[in-house]
Amino acid sequence: MVTSAHATRALILLPAVMAVVWWVLRWPLGVDSAVYRSGALALLHGDPLYAPLAATPDWSPDLPFTYPPIAAAVFLPLALLPVQLAWGALAVATVLALRTSVRIVGGAWWVLPLLLCLEPVWRTVGLGQVNALLMALVLVDVLVLRGSRFAGVLIGVAAAVKLTPLIFVAHLLVTGRRRDAVRALATFAGLGVTGFALLPGDTVRYWTSTVLAANKAGGNAWWGNQSLSGVVHRALGGSPAVLVLLVLACLGITAYLARELHRRGDPVGAVLVTAFCGVLVSPISWTHHWVWVAPLCAVLLARRKFVTTTGLVVLCAGWVFALVPRGEGRESLWTPLESLAGNAYVLVALAALTVLGVRLVRARHPALR
Repeated sequence: MVTSAHATRALILLPAVMAVVWWVLRWPLGVDSAVYRSGALALLHGDPLYAPLAATPDWSPDLPFTYPPIAAAVFLPLALLPVQLAWGALAVATVLALRTSVRIVGGAWWVLPLLLCLEPVWRTVGLGQVNALLMALVLVDVLVLRGSRFAGVLIGVAAAVKLTPLIFVAHLLVTGRRRDAVRALATFAGLGVTGFALLPGDTVRYWTSTVLAANKAGGNAWWGNQSLSGVVHRALGGSPAVLVLLVLACLGITAYLARELHRRGDPVGAVLVTAFCGVLVSPISWTHHWVWVAPLCAVLLARRKFVTTTGLVVLCAGWVFALVPRGEGRESLWTPLESLAGNAYVLVALAALTVLGVRLVRARHPALR
């Protein structure tokens, strides 16, 4: 009989074996994990963190390190490993993080293999990204540590590694967890000060220039940027006024939804709403940043929303982006089908938030039915 432990071991064994084989054969593996490792080696060698990274493998694109300086210290264990084994370590950690996330939101263990078929998930694994690990930290903080004196700390840690989890500080505030929000900000600030102590020059450079031009690894208009900013750049060539209005509207609606879901006794739904708002309002949200679709699918299955889950899995399998023209370009040059496909994640998320908002408003105000 297959159990949760057996399934998890099998899913861990696959990337572990793959990493060893790729290392022995000296094949390329893990573009983003190679950047993390290179950043850690730059810290060890005293090299500039926000300059071309000397340890980047020849086969890897020359991508910059765009995370806060303290992240380089977090990635130090990867510096001890060959680049392929560094990918393997992150892939194994990703599987464990997904398993933890599924368990926290009340999903069944057997959904884990299904989740690995989702494009944000398999792309996170393939690139050697850190998305799923940060997601697990947030879910543990919001849903497990609630009421603990340590609540907020893990969100602060996640935000110190990558700024986007800062939106969960706002989540803590709108759900009435003010002390936890303060604790999260204190942790974030404390780790930032630690980064300054370790790398004062790099810290100044990060906060004065790098953070403002972060993610220049690709253009905002590229279809891979599934955020409101990406849609505005593709459709309008960039319009700050329109973008600001959309972001403010998204934040306002999400604040209402998160507070209302929390009030109705659905903290899982509340945190997922905030998570998807986070990827929508971020200037850059590559498709693998949408890894939050994994716990969403687990929740929908646990709540027997089989039709919705099927539609979500089909949408997020990755095929939809094959319909989009390669390279960057204005959405006005696309066909209607290409425009839908090239903005698929954003459009579906906005539609879902709208439908959920209408349902919650009508449930609270029967006169509007």
